[in-house]
Amino acid sequence: MDVPLWLALLVVGALGIKLIRPPWWLIAVLLLGGYLLADSFLAPAIDHLAK
Repeated sequence: MDVPLWLALLVVGALGIKLIRPPWWLIAVLLLGGYLLADSFLAPAIDHLAK
């Protein structure tokens, strides 16, 4: 099953807000950073480490 990246980030962000209650700016930085890394030249290395 292929899940769009934006949907996965939205779910992870919502769970993080409900469970951990970090500051909003930290959530925004982590989500934006993850999105930008997924589209960068580092994506194959991250994919290899995730598997």
